[in-house]
Amino acid sequence: MKEIPVSKIVDTVQQLCIDANYYIGHDVTDCMKANLAAEVSPVGKEIINQILENNALAAKKQMPMCQDTGVAVVFLTVGQEVHIVGGSLYEAIQEGVRQGYEKGYLRKSMVYDPVMQRVNTRDNTPAIIHTEIVPGDTLEITIAPKGAGSENMSELRMMTPSDGLDGVIRFVVERVKKASGNPCPPVVVGVGIGGNFEQSALLSKKALLRPLGTRHPEEFYANLERTLLEKINHLGIGPMGLGGSTTALDVHIETMACHIASMPVAINIQCHASRHKSAIL
Repeated sequence: MKEIPVSKIVDTVQQLCIDANYYIGHDVTDCMKANLAAEVSPVGKEIINQILENNALAAKKQMPMCQDTGVAVVFLTVGQEVHIVGGSLYEAIQEGVRQGYEKGYLRKSMVYDPVMQRVNTRDNTPAIIHTEIVPGDTLEITIAPKGAGSENMSELRMMTPSDGLDGVIRFVVERVKKASGNPCPPVVVGVGIGGNFEQSALLSKKALLRPLGTRHPEEFYANLERTLLEKINHLGIGPMGLGGSTTALDVHIETMACHIASMPVAINIQCHASRHKSAIL
C-alpha cells in the first residue's frame, strides 16, 4: 500500500492550475504552426501568429494565456493500492485549486447558485472532479481549466441507431457551424459516442485531453476523426471566426458501449487555448 499525504496533493494541484493556464502544450503549438503554413487567409495567418505570440508571452511573463481561466475540471486516476493520508482526497483537490487560483492570479469565475443568487465563490471552487479507480499504486491528477466561451457552445443529443453515421457527422459539423466564432477558433472538438446521457458528455470532455494529432485506435473512428476535421475546416469560419481554412485544430472521438435503442452523441468544444496539465504521484 502506497501512502500519499494530502499536503502533497494540495501542492501538486496548486501548481497544475498555474501551469495549465501559463504554458500551452507542445502538441498545440506544433499543430498551430502547421496550420499557419496551410492557412489560406491572410487575416487568418495574422491571427494564428498573434495566438502563438500570446502563448509565448504568457509562458515568458508567467501570466494566464486567456483572461477566462475557467472552471477547474479535475480528472483523477486512482490506483487501488493508494492510501490517502492526513485528510480527504477531494478536500485536498479543492484546497489546491483555491491556492492555485490565488497564487497564480487566475480569475475566479465560479458562483454559488446557478440561477437565483449568482454570487462569486471568490476562490474558483468548487472544482469539477471525475474519478476513476484502476489497478496500481499511483495517483494521476489532470487539471483541465475550461472557459465558458467554448463550453457554452457544446451540446448533447440522444440520437437513435437509425440516425447512423451520417447523422453523427451532420450533428457535429452543424454544431461547429452554429458555434461559429463564439468559442474562439481554431477549436478542438471532442466527441463522445455511446454510454448513456451523462457518460457521453464525459467521454467528449476526456477526448479533449488526448494530444493533438493522435488518432483513435480503431481505424473506423480514426477515419471519422479525419473526415470531421476536413468537413469542419471546409466551413470557412477560420481563426476567430474571421474566415479561413483553420476552423479546427483537431477532432477527437471517444466511444463506449450503449443501449440497443439509443446512440448518445455529445460534442464538447475547446477553444484554441487547449489547456491541461498532468502529474503522477
